[in-house]
Amino acid sequence: MTTVQSPPAPPTATRPRVVARTGLFAVLAANAAVVAYFFAQAGFASNALIVLGRLAGLYGALVMAFQLVLVARLPWLDRRIGMDRLTSWHRWTGFALLWTLLAHAVFISFGYADGAGVGPVTELVDLAETTEGVLRAIVALGLILVVGAVSARYARRRLAYETWHFIHLYTYVAVVLAFTHQVAVGTTFTASSAAKAYWYGLWAVALGALVLGRLVLPLWRNTRHQFRVSAVVPESDNVVSVHVTGKDLDKLPAQAGQFFLWRFLTADRWWQANPFSLSAAPDGRTLRLTVKAAGAGSAALRHVKVGTRVFAEGPYGAFTTLHRTRTESLLIAGGVGVTPIRALLEDIEGHAVVVYRVAGERDAVLYDELRDLAVAKGAELHLVTGPPVPDKLAPRELARLVPDIVERDVFLCGPPPMMKAVLGSLDELGVPKRQIHFERFSLAG
Repeated sequence: MTTVQSPPAPPTATRPRVVARTGLFAVLAANAAVVAYFFAQAGFASNALIVLGRLAGLYGALVMAFQLVLVARLPWLDRRIGMDRLTSWHRWTGFALLWTLLAHAVFISFGYADGAGVGPVTELVDLAETTEGVLRAIVALGLILVVGAVSARYARRRLAYETWHFIHLYTYVAVVLAFTHQVAVGTTFTASSAAKAYWYGLWAVALGALVLGRLVLPLWRNTRHQFRVSAVVPESDNVVSVHVTGKDLDKLPAQAGQFFLWRFLTADRWWQANPFSLSAAPDGRTLRLTVKAAGAGSAALRHVKVGTRVFAEGPYGAFTTLHRTRTESLLIAGGVGVTPIRALLEDIEGHAVVVYRVAGERDAVLYDELRDLAVAKGAELHLVTGPPVPDKLAPRELARLVPDIVERDVFLCGPPPMMKAVLGSLDELGVPKRQIHFERFSLAG
């Protein structure tokens, strides 16, 4: 079979990720300036510790609102930055939030204690008993401390996602308690109706973004498309492809390389959401995911019945052709990481080289499809097999397989150790970072 390809569209000079990142942090900086203006307009207390404590509280709340936007899963941001990076930023700003709120509590307690001539603990207890909203603020800080503790890397790795997520939901209780505390007693807001209106507007936008991205859009899309399992196809002993159909799938804004959070609505799986990539480019009729049995949940997909209802959140991810900077590409896949790579090969324009790294030929899932696609699109396909050591994707080996690697966009997906090694090889070969595209498919980083 011979295909005639149209000339590839020239990549845009504008980098979507840079535009989105710059815009996002410019908005944060602008709001930080507005907060500083209203704070100064309200006047300063005579005690420097109280001044610092109030300012820390304001900026802590601003960071909290920013965190909500980061995890709102807004399509425009997600397609340009990616859920993995947004989640990582959310995590690090979470620690910034923790320290600013601790600073707020400490500075306020010591500041008022200095004026009253008592100890800071005594003063904090007195404030909680006599001042509206302070007790709510203490409870909010306690909840944030708990959430921060379980989000630390050591604890997070030892918790199931569902357990971690349930604990994390208490952050929303802390948000409500902290907000009501601020508008009730914060001098910045009691002294200025304009400041209070701005603060209500800021939080309305942050909470509105969260409700839109995490609740309204998923419910609307699932109501509209009514996803169901249409076929379950074993690909090997431990890999299965699940085909999902529905209504008006041509209206679903999914792209090759993206993933969904899939809930199969059976009695034992409806509460589990798993991130699985599309393993074929969306065609407007069906969606396909290909999953390796890595646990009880993924192994159970082999037994899902045709006709099972599916609740799918997404599409998510920035691992798409939107971020191309070159007309030619290199696609590197490791193991079951081939699923978004296979979808990208189907969708991508221009000459492509595909490198598929597996332990043995029997582990090369979807290899026949890759080979047929490569022939149809005039792409090069290299199957690299063997044990992890020696590294067969080391700089010298990659340069031998793809001599013009520096002139190509590189799309990479595979197990974390392999991705780390390949990223090191690409750096040693001098491939510019703007040409390297990868995404970590996880829910909580």
